[in-house]
Amino acid sequence: MSKSKTIILGVTGSIAAHRAADLASLLTKRGADVHVVMTADAQRFITPLPFKTLSRNAVVTDLYDEEEGWKPTHIKLADEADILLIAPATANVLAKLAHGLADDALTCIALALNPKAKILIAPAMNGKMWLHPATQENVATLKERGAKFIGPEIGMLSCGYEGIGRLWPVEKIAEQALKM
Repeated sequence: MSKSKTIILGVTGSIAAHRAADLASLLTKRGADVHVVMTADAQRFITPLPFKTLSRNAVVTDLYDEEEGWKPTHIKLADEADILLIAPATANVLAKLAHGLADDALTCIALALNPKAKILIAPAMNGKMWLHPATQENVATLKERGAKFIGPEIGMLSCGYEGIGRLWPVEKIAEQALKM
């Protein structure tokens, strides 16, 4: 039997954050070792409890969260990751990643990520934010560095507009992550 994939699931502050709970559940059911890292903004949309229950692992909500042992949690997770999956990914986190900013656990993990780990990003945001030249430049920078993107898709957005910006279906995100 092959080793299960260690997936760090980064959840950011989008209305789609609640869909990440289903994603964590799907990945866990399919044999992945899922470790959820939530930004402060993500916690305004959903609490860590569903992720802890569905992933069967502690949820990192702060850069200074500590597990047992001497190694900082964000470094331990960065070392162990096979995949860093950020779903949903906001324009804010895309900008932070593209510019190397590391002011929370998720962005510190991204900077410290072991070189063999893959990065999969599933954006979700207002269509104007997605199409803004700054966001598109950040996406291009991340792609140049090897990050893969899945979505966003077109449809009705939570802001009331219709257009591009919806999070891809969690089943497709899970499938893509497990193929990496």
